[in-house]
Amino acid sequence: MNVLDNENLNWIHFTGDDRFDYPIDYYGAVLSANEDGHIDLLYRWAPDSYCHFHRHVCHTTSTVLAGELHVYDYAGDQSGDKRIRVAGDYAAKEPGDVHMEHGGPEGALVLFNLYAPDGKLADFMGPDGETLTTITLEDMTTGRIAQQAA
Repeated sequence: MNVLDNENLNWIHFTGDDRFDYPIDYYGAVLSANEDGHIDLLYRWAPDSYCHFHRHVCHTTSTVLAGELHVYDYAGDQSGDKRIRVAGDYAAKEPGDVHMEHGGPEGALVLFNLYAPDGKLADFMGPDGETLTTITLEDMTTGRIAQQAA
């Protein structure tokens, strides 16, 4: 499968609403998923747009394939320094990683590999850090996530 040029990917579009004071505009596609909790996801950000504020609740690795991914890490309710990840950057994170990401001036394309033996992937969080919903492996593989993220 060519992840850079594949018309057959089933992209799920994520957007925000009036609860968020930043532009949310990104897409996710499931590349593969296994019953043991492994899932591979491809995400792409529109230029200068954010994903939902979130916390990974499983082991996560990511590789930037194109563009720039701007990442803000959080400790409690405090934002840390901004990191700019470019094509080729790889990161591995343990559960509990809280952050906000947005695509650079040309957007971003990122490959995520997650291991969630309990099926829980991430918590989408509101502006005050409250958990809005927990995203599961089943949500992603059935497309149910599209209704939850809106």
